[in-house]
Amino acid sequence: MDYTVTKPGQSGPFSKDKIADFLFDHLDQYGDKREDIMKCLDYALSSGEGQGGFVGAASENGQLMGVVVINETGMGGYIPENILVYIAVHADTRGKGVGRALMELAIEHSRGDIALHVEPDNPAARLYRKIGFTSKYLEMRYKK
Repeated sequence: MDYTVTKPGQSGPFSKDKIADFLFDHLDQYGDKREDIMKCLDYALSSGEGQGGFVGAASENGQLMGVVVINETGMGGYIPENILVYIAVHADTRGKGVGRALMELAIEHSRGDIALHVEPDNPAARLYRKIGFTSKYLEMRYKK
């Protein structure tokens, strides 16, 4: 398995469209609309003021097998400096350590702390706890 990181101003081995398609297809019931995924990728790969982050990818024989997307929050000191927005692994590769490797890649390349949101019934929550993530808050949202 090959692992790459694409940061703002860099071109990676996969286009934003290919990454968005992969995330849309492999996030399953935990995914978002493709247009929202594209907004996240635009933010992560932007070198504009107050934006940034990176995209990590796992590939095998030129095929995308996993993706992690980190957005920088610009709010270090009172919330984590980074938020892991998306992580997905191809169904054929699940259970083989690709998700863990992508998490480790995200930790290695992030400057500062990382937050993530996970649904309580998502099996990936177990992996996050094993890596060292803790549940500090219960997130609540008000929808207008």
